[in-house]
Amino acid sequence: MSALFSPFTLKSVTLRNRVAVPPMCQYSATDGLSNDWHWAHYAGLARGGAGLVIVEATAVAPEGRISPACLGLWNDAQAEGLARIAAQIKAAGAVPGIQIGHAGRKASANRPWEGDDHLPADDPRAWPILAPSAVAFGANLPRVPRAMDLADIARVRADFVAAARRALAAGFEWLELHFAHGYLGQSFFSPHSNHRTDGYGGDLAGRSRFLFETLEAVRAVWPDSLPLTARFGVIEYDGRDEQTLAESITLAQGFRQRGLDLLSVSVGFSTPEASIPWAPGFLAPIAGRVRAETGLPVASAWGLESPAIAERVVAQGQLDLVMIGRAMLADPHYPYRLAQALGVERPSWVLPAPYAHWLARYRLYQGD
Repeated sequence: MSALFSPFTLKSVTLRNRVAVPPMCQYSATDGLSNDWHWAHYAGLARGGAGLVIVEATAVAPEGRISPACLGLWNDAQAEGLARIAAQIKAAGAVPGIQIGHAGRKASANRPWEGDDHLPADDPRAWPILAPSAVAFGANLPRVPRAMDLADIARVRADFVAAARRALAAGFEWLELHFAHGYLGQSFFSPHSNHRTDGYGGDLAGRSRFLFETLEAVRAVWPDSLPLTARFGVIEYDGRDEQTLAESITLAQGFRQRGLDLLSVSVGFSTPEASIPWAPGFLAPIAGRVRAETGLPVASAWGLESPAIAERVVAQGQLDLVMIGRAMLADPHYPYRLAQALGVERPSWVLPAPYAHWLARYRLYQGD
């Protein structure tokens, strides 16, 4: 039996297989509101056969958006549109998940295909940006953020809690906190971006404090029966990798003690000077180490679309879930292709009946 196509249970939620669609920003919203694009996009991905579909990074506050075209979850109108998405995902047989986050010093940017750079501060679409310290990311994101004071920290933490409540009411059954990719959570953890001298900076305990407090606050309102997860960059590829990874594992152990159910392992992206060794499945061994040393189930993305690699990393216990993004955009029924390649018996089960019926007949005509 294929390990990739075995069920996976976390808390009260069971995924039909180990293929998950990671959050992928569509940059297609207006005022944080979803629209026809999002409704069609997520329904299509869920019909494709993945076990879990996670809605893209959704901002907990207006200033937390990456771009003016990002989704939000800071008001009830936004929650109403997202409830439609959650219902569509569930109706298609996948578990509906959503990632909530705050972009920090990487906020107020153009969409990737329009420059992927900071909006000038005097652009009418721009807004002031916040971060742990007044340190710019650099490169294409040169604006210097305002250093957050204690009131800012408390407010943003409360924004995460309010967004989590709305996500639950909207019908999502899997919540992911976006603590990765150089956005606000990662920025508190990283020495590249956190130069604070108070209780939210300095040593590992100080740099972990915002993440721990936010997790604890969200865990208090998110049902214990449903998975609470986080995406976090455990390594930066900046020349201090072993130290960062060791600190990240300590952080992840603290996450588990505070009620985290799964960690999605990624890269930090906290500095434009990083030299990332892109290769198929390059993060899987690192995720496996996190899994072994923390006891947390783990997921990861980046170059895992190969059927052989996806099957191997699950079978060998490096990953519990395989996140496949770009291949799903190119072919929303990619899980069907994976099942075929792995020789899964009757792989049409990963398709909705109106598709499976006709594709099965097509296979007979083709003699395959």
